[in-house]
Amino acid sequence: MKLVFATGNSHKLQEAQEILGPGFTLVSPASLGLTEEIPETGTTLEANSLEKADYIYKHLGTDCFADDSGLEVDYLGGGPGVYTARYADGEPQYKDNLEKLLHVLKDVPWEKRTARFRAVVTLIIGNEVKQFEGVLEGRIGTERKGNGGFGYDPIFIPNEIPDQVGNDDACSVMPGLTGHLVPNTQGIANAELPEGGKNAISHRGQCMRAMAEYLKSRK
Repeated sequence: MKLVFATGNSHKLQEAQEILGPGFTLVSPASLGLTEEIPETGTTLEANSLEKADYIYKHLGTDCFADDSGLEVDYLGGGPGVYTARYADGEPQYKDNLEKLLHVLKDVPWEKRTARFRAVVTLIIGNEVKQFEGVLEGRIGTERKGNGGFGYDPIFIPNEIPDQVGNDDACSVMPGLTGHLVPNTQGIANAELPEGGKNAISHRGQCMRAMAEYLKSRK
């Protein structure tokens, strides 16, 4: 099945392709000639995700999906939320957002650094619109760790991790998460997990797997 993923982020496109697996072929809007910036003016993840998917569907007329995700820090009242990618001033890069968050939380004790990644994926296929949600609970670390992932991954410490984090293949084909997660007692950051391990627990991974199951059930 071929789907357009409403993103210009090559990391996200690759991550989504790995999560969905060989039964799906994902392409970017730019590869089909749609290069303008996709609007996201909503005040919630659900609204932004729907707006982006609808924009792609109306302009390209093809089955597509879009995601919107945010980091919700309890100490910040759920922020930065929908402003996660634009948390720092100006036109921030990932490192600018990350460094600002570390600075804002520098004196906050560990027990108050609770946070979660939340994602919403909107699928438009034919005349049908379907949304999927994923949540990854954790805490914000006090320093950068690891070289993998992107965005806030170097400072996000998930509460639980796959029990086979050293085996990327085992993580990536994990059929279900129940009974396969263990407490993250070592404080491993998302950026330290192998790609398969991160995808097995990630908020976006949860959405993508739910979407894949839904698409398979329609056949």
